Amino acid sequence: MKFVASLALVLGLVAFAPQAQAAEDCHRGTLDERYCDRDFNLTADLPSDPADWVDPDTIIFSYTPVEDPAVYAKVWDGFIQHMSEVTGKDVVFFPVQSYAAQYEAMRSGRLHVAGVNTGGNPVAVSCAGFVPFAMMASADGSFGYEMEIIVPADSDIQAPGDLKGRTLAFTSPTSNSGFKAPSAILKSEFGLEAEKDFETTFSGKHDNSILGVANKDYEAAAVANSVLKRMIDRDAVDSAAYRTVYKSQTFPTTGYGHAHNLHPVVVARIKEAFFSFDWEGSDLQAEFQKEARFVSIHHKSDWNVIRKIDAANGVSYDCK
Repeated sequence: MKFVASLALVLGLVAFAPQAQAAEDCHRGTLDERYCDRDFNLTADLPSDPADWVDPDTIIFSYTPVEDPAVYAKVWDGFIQHMSEVTGKDVVFFPVQSYAAQYEAMRSGRLHVAGVNTGGNPVAVSCAGFVPFAMMASADGSFGYEMEIIVPADSDIQAPGDLKGRTLAFTSPTSNSGFKAPSAILKSEFGLEAEKDFETTFSGKHDNSILGVANKDYEAAAVANSVLKRMIDRDAVDSAAYRTVYKSQTFPTTGYGHAHNLHPVVVARIKEAFFSFDWEGSDLQAEFQKEARFVSIHHKSDWNVIRKIDAANGVSYDCK
């Protein structure tokens, strides 16, 4: 199955803000022509002209739309208050309903800081000027999650090979665990190709896929087990309602970053807010129980495995 992440498909045919001034002659790699990567770190550089730096009165923050935005507005409230204190600016939580809406908001200048899902990081970096710098980790600095293929508890599907002739629910074309990784793994390890050996459907979000399997609306689904665990912890799904028939290697989790054109002083304070946040007793700790702090990340190295999965799926970050 060849998947080309053209902007029309990945971003749902959304309309972006008018193109910036004439693009300068610089190295870009996979980046859209409005961005430059002079230091070859694979992310967009700060504009060379200080007049293009953005110093907003209010910082807009969003979390990846993998679950109910209303739930996560409360979860992030304490952190947002902390960021406001550290930056000296108002900070507002922006509950995005889709990956496309999140990328479009940052590309058009309406979003300044975001947590972007694992598989969407390369797309957001290339097409929206997203610059990731942090990730949640446990107290000892370890991090990551796995992709699991789950089925209803009483299903006769016992292994990935049994998916032949069945329907597998994916989440979104930009999701690593919800589409990219399972597509590559099923093809390379089990010789199964979507729409050739099995049918597919898209649920839109990991929680939709999980509940769909638990309620027997889906025969099988590929999901992030980090989302699965959180849903079990808050009794949103019964662990007895499903079984896991495949578990992948560990992947990096949601990447947190900023718009490439934010004023460097603002960026420094935003990073300070992330790395100085006290998790003890916070709503973040209650929700992300395995996590205890934010750690620094580097897109070039930490997302290398994700870019390899994209390459195996024939993905190109075409922002036209």
